[in-house]
Amino acid sequence: MIRSDIEAERSPTAGTLEVNRRNRTMLMRLETLHEYHRVTEELLSQRRIRQIPVDAYRRGDEFKVVLDLPGADPDSIELTVEKDVLAVRATRSWDPAEGDQIQMTERAQGDFSRHLFLGESLDREHITAAYENGVLTVTIPVAEDAKPRRVEITHTGLEVPAIAATTVAA
Repeated sequence: MIRSDIEAERSPTAGTLEVNRRNRTMLMRLETLHEYHRVTEELLSQRRIRQIPVDAYRRGDEFKVVLDLPGADPDSIELTVEKDVLAVRATRSWDPAEGDQIQMTERAQGDFSRHLFLGESLDREHITAAYENGVLTVTIPVAEDAKPRRVEITHTGLEVPAIAATTVAA
């Protein structure tokens, strides 16, 4: 299971959790009124850390987390795992050259981050990541003890008599 949140220290009881009960390996997002206040404060301050967009899915025995980081300097991307938290940080910057006459600047610049809370069913020791075309793909194997396995059923000595099939004329 993965739980997504912007701030690692925020209490999971502070908001509502979206839970898919049919799939134990999932992504849960924490939405709170505090998030609205945080965004408002960021807009009013000079230093703004933006949230990285994420897609997550299970493919076989692996869990994939795909993060959009277009234009981020590959050397600025930092991926860390500490206990149950996978943290991603990156920086995208653009310094206009002397004499540039800026007409419009809509692309966000600065620091980007995302924290994902890893569930017990994921193997933290064998996480891999690849950055290609502005997309960081993190692969987290499903832990061996969390993989489905077939359980053999033994039959007791009791014999169940066969039932003879009959047809009924209509």
